[in-house]
Amino acid sequence: MNRFAMTHLRSRTARRVLAASALALGLSLGACQPASPAHPPIEGTDITGAAIGGDFTLVDKTGKAVRWSDFRGKWTIIYFGYTFCPDACPIDVQEMMKGFNQFAKAHPEAAAKVQPIFITIDPARDTPEIVGQWTGAFGPDLLGLTGTAKQVDEAAKAFAVYYGKGETTSGGYLMDHSRFAYLMNPKGEPIDMLPVDKGAKAVAADLAALVN
Repeated sequence: MNRFAMTHLRSRTARRVLAASALALGLSLGACQPASPAHPPIEGTDITGAAIGGDFTLVDKTGKAVRWSDFRGKWTIIYFGYTFCPDACPIDVQEMMKGFNQFAKAHPEAAAKVQPIFITIDPARDTPEIVGQWTGAFGPDLLGLTGTAKQVDEAAKAFAVYYGKGETTSGGYLMDHSRFAYLMNPKGEPIDMLPVDKGAKAVAADLAALVN
């Protein structure tokens, strides 16, 4: 099995585990709370009620501090990855942003409420300038964030993201990491794991169904 296939397998396994945890949490909440309206049909994974999200302080491409609280009142799409990633991250982020752009073209007012965010899990190499250049290749709407190793670790833990150093190569090293594109509502609560693995059209459809 090649490295890309192994990464994809880990991602699918982690996705199933997280989805099961979210479902279990939802069932336990449902036993003591009134039922809430169901989501419209979505292509991704409903993660409403999962313990995902929390405070972080990172920096943008200019070195300006950015806090999770800065996004209160906006929908956010959160993806953790790294710019030296040879395959998974560019593919995921490309589909994520293509889907966002399709959604924005069809629903410009709703899209104005959404901030896509890329957070590196490789701060040793991903400086603010490098992250800014990398995210800029996917369009002006994608915000890239980095920070110290401690800051990145705190953000990753808050969003239930796994990462760690992987295979060493002639060019340095690779990073193992989970591959989730979280859609968070304006209260900072998790709503959906966007279906980047199903392509841009599926991402756009979920955004259209959920963002209001």
